[in-house]
Parts: sequence; structure tokens; C-alpha cells
Amino acid sequence: MLTLAADVEVLARFGRALADPIRCRLLIALRQAPAHPSDLAETLGISRTRLSNHLACLRDCGLVVAVPVGRRTRYELADPRLGHALDDLRSAVVAVAADRTCTEAEEKGCC
Repeated sequence: MLTLAADVEVLARFGRALADPIRCRLLIALRQAPAHPSDLAETLGISRTRLSNHLACLRDCGLVVAVPVGRRTRYELADPRLGHALDDLRSAVVAVAADRTCTEAEEKGCC
């Protein structure tokens, strides 16, 4: 059984990964299917170097794994349950006050 500290660390890792829009797009792409870095870079419209940095972050967070395929490497979600978690997060309804912008909420540390 996980301890509270372990639960918090898992959620913090997931939050760190989701804190960047490119990493969010990358996770959604990998939710659809495993892919090679060149394909992911093209799909996301970013450089291979930038993609590599984001993949390294997602690997460090434990959310994606690199799978050797011959001379190439394919990336996929580390656990199929992550795909379900992403689906649940994407379908959640978020209530935002009409008079507050995300920038204002960020200044208060909550967006």
C-alpha cells in the first residue's frame, strides 16, 4: 500500500508533466499510439532538440518509457492507466469565474 508521501509524489510528478502545454500535447499524442521522436516532432511542429527535452522530463516523471526498436527508439506511456487518467482529466468540467483570467490566478499561485 502506498503511503501518503508516495501518493503526493505521484501526483506532483503528474502535475509537473502537465504544467507545460507541449508536454500535454505529447502525452495526448502518445495516448493515441506509441511513436518515434521524429514523428512526434513533426506532429507537434517542434524541433527534435526541444522534443528531446520534453521527453526527458516525461521519462524522469515516470510517465513515458523509451522502447528500443532496432536502431530506433519508440516512446509510449509507461502504464495504460495513464491514458485513462488523461481521458478523465480532459473530460472534467472546470468552472472558471468569468471575471478572472488564468494570468490573475497564476499570480495567486493557483492556475
